Amino acid sequence: MCGVTVLHLANARLAGRPDRPVDVLLDAGRVAAVLPAGADLPAAEPPSGTPERIDLEGRTLVPGLWDAHTHLTQWAMVRRRLDVSDATGPAHAAALVGAALTDPARHPAPGRPFVGFGFRWATWDDEPTSDVLDAVAGEIPVILLSGDLHSAWASTAGLRYLGIHHHPTGLLREEEWMPASPAIVTATDAETDELVADAARAAAARGVVGVVDFEVADNLTSWRRRAGHGWDRLRVRAAVWEQHLDAVVDAALRHGDPLTGHDRDLVTQGPLKVISDGSLNTLTAFCFEDYVGFHGPDAHGILNVATDHLVPLMARAHDAGLRCAIHAIGDHANALALDAFAASGARGSVEHAQLLHPDDVARFAALGITASVQPEHAMDDRDASDELWAGRTDRAFRLADLHAAGVPLALGSDAPVAPLDPWYAVASAVTRCRDGRDPWHPEQRIDVATALAASTDGHGTQVRPGGSADLAVLDVDPLSLPDDGTPAGAVGLAEALRELPVAGTLVAGRWTHREL
Repeated sequence: MCGVTVLHLANARLAGRPDRPVDVLLDAGRVAAVLPAGADLPAAEPPSGTPERIDLEGRTLVPGLWDAHTHLTQWAMVRRRLDVSDATGPAHAAALVGAALTDPARHPAPGRPFVGFGFRWATWDDEPTSDVLDAVAGEIPVILLSGDLHSAWASTAGLRYLGIHHHPTGLLREEEWMPASPAIVTATDAETDELVADAARAAAARGVVGVVDFEVADNLTSWRRRAGHGWDRLRVRAAVWEQHLDAVVDAALRHGDPLTGHDRDLVTQGPLKVISDGSLNTLTAFCFEDYVGFHGPDAHGILNVATDHLVPLMARAHDAGLRCAIHAIGDHANALALDAFAASGARGSVEHAQLLHPDDVARFAALGITASVQPEHAMDDRDASDELWAGRTDRAFRLADLHAAGVPLALGSDAPVAPLDPWYAVASAVTRCRDGRDPWHPEQRIDVATALAASTDGHGTQVRPGGSADLAVLDVDPLSLPDDGTPAGAVGLAEALRELPVAGTLVAGRWTHREL
């Protein structure tokens, strides 16, 4: 990150206010002043230096964007892996793998697997099996990660690599996959850190100033290492998992504390993360009703963490000054997560909140729990939802209902499940459509201002004096984009938001991305 500590951003416009150009003074990492364009700037007390004047030429200035749910290391690695998200069935996915392996340069190093990402098998006509991958990969260990990260599909050699020598299909779900998943992280710390830094540069180019990192890892150790090496790309709120909670508690780290003890560090302590249920595409999101077409004891999904374990765990984190982030996708899992917040006294968020019982929107509001939602999942999952949750999808991704009830919203990507690009999340939340398709349950659309405010970590849509100098400079004002309320209008708005050009990004008043 480079730049001066005092900047004069001249001839800017604030979101939704195109006729009121302003000058903005940034000093010591804060917004020192917002004045009518051409007005005399106040002198800093004490003087920090002569401001560098940058003419924004009428561009729009907004608070910097946050992604409230990422797995940053996984995302950094997936950016280099084979994308099989377009596969329509096992044979198609295997063909993509086979085509990639025709290039010897794509072969993994000896002792390492070939890893792909993105398949969604819940609505395929055929179940993925090892022999389909064996036919194209032979003895090369192949492991494909599902688009939701809750399952994996491996060739016979891939299973052996994971230490699994007998498996009926090669499709590993939830409790089979999660313990084995760390084995595919084969990069060194230095290699991983460079990949993460590269992913952060790409995020900054989309106006991102911060992320909440839910990487399934010892995040205290990883992010202390990165902070100690001068991490300066974006702000990171590093979550902690139950198996690493003792270390965070012993270090007396509370929510928002810098991990290295230096106030200027961009890396701070985040919430306790708990995965209470599975996912829709793995048929493991825990629901009150069975998945359509499925029967048996697990036909309504799987609860990963019993309430009698979850409540004391959350209470311990709360007593230690931490917030809690509870993964819940199915409506039954969401109800139990809210029960646990009420019983434990903890504060924080439900991550995903994908399918909600009719009564639970009001409970979110009454408890003051944030709904941390990934709107792009609605676009990824709309067909699977219509098939597997038939008759219930009016209760899926209830953004409008949550907002109307006063529930705090935080938007994210769950990268790598969806790309780390907040404009994708905003577009899906606002339009409920993608790829030219008509909006899906358009009654749950929210407006651009609400979606943008849910993407700035509580800083709203306006740049104000005294606020942090974490800002994005946009070539297009998102609050001025047209929306005539028609399906065609929604399609056009979705495209405009997804492609919204970002001219610059500042973190603590220093450029992390600049194209002006």
